Amino acid sequence: MRRLMTPMLQLPVVDTRARPLRDLRISVTDRCNFRCTYCMPREAFGPDHAFLPRAEILTFEEITRLTSAFVANGVTKVRLTGGEPLVRRDLDRLVGMLAALPGIADLTLTTNASLLTDARAAALAAAGLHRVTVSLDALDDATFLRMNDAGVPVQRVLDGIAAAEAAGLGPVKVNAVIRRGVNEHAIVDLAGHFRGSGTSVRFIEYMDVGHSNGWRLDEVVPAAEVVAAIHARWPLEPIDPAYRGEVARRYRYTDGAGEVGVIASVTQPFCGDCTRMRLSADGRCFTCLFATEGHDLRAVVRGGATDEELRDAIASVWRRREDRYSELRSDATVDLPKVEMSYIGG
Repeated sequence: MRRLMTPMLQLPVVDTRARPLRDLRISVTDRCNFRCTYCMPREAFGPDHAFLPRAEILTFEEITRLTSAFVANGVTKVRLTGGEPLVRRDLDRLVGMLAALPGIADLTLTTNASLLTDARAAALAAAGLHRVTVSLDALDDATFLRMNDAGVPVQRVLDGIAAAEAAGLGPVKVNAVIRRGVNEHAIVDLAGHFRGSGTSVRFIEYMDVGHSNGWRLDEVVPAAEVVAAIHARWPLEPIDPAYRGEVARRYRYTDGAGEVGVIASVTQPFCGDCTRMRLSADGRCFTCLFATEGHDLRAVVRGGATDEELRDAIASVWRRREDRYSELRSDATVDLPKVEMSYIGG
């Protein structure tokens, strides 16, 4: 097997706007056991939908080699996503391979937690996973079942969160996408449920990723409205960002009961400090969540490139990067043929 490169200490590669490459989101599969209405609506991802053939999906060895090349270009944070990453078999083996790479300070997983059993969580933790982020958009079954469209009740997700905490995969973060007319009532419910628990909730503005979700601006609940709703019940105060490129604006409860965050890509764009690259399950890298096309790294890997050539290919993509979609969002850009979120992860 090809020996993995040892990342060299070097100045971080920066893009055309002087943003360093720091974060890598890796989609390990384009499949999911949910059919969330804002991500993989059943009318677009039904029984006849053509998912990626197995031969086109990166192997664990290819993912690890690519990740090593990303680390050589400055990446220190790696997040495994999907689709739903836990539908891919033996994911703990990939976690172990990535955890063995020098230079990764934070190795995390985003999941809907419906498949996160005690045994699975323990195996991931033993392999070297640091933390999990769980998607949960409501606490009442009527709303949650309507949103996930897969017959999965809230309790199964809460059990997955408990399994993660028991395995030491914390502090757990909960992501909730808020959509006007669907689940804005869940804002205070979610904040109250996790208040004082050590688990923080991140409320995400409904975004125009892809085209299958039929996004409309009037369905966005602005982050300021989210913060105001929680503040009216439990007073909040802002927290300074922990690092450059932190996407969540964080607020702590003034009584010391923890914190919440908002991710406001629509109303408060944070493109200026975005340090993320995304790698799809079939090996295409995307320099923006709202990208229209990616760069084929699978062909580079399978074409016999050396480690240095692979590292240079990634650096070349990043240096040309000039994305700032959320800052430029308009009626014209909303209609561009953007890649679906389920393909590149959130």
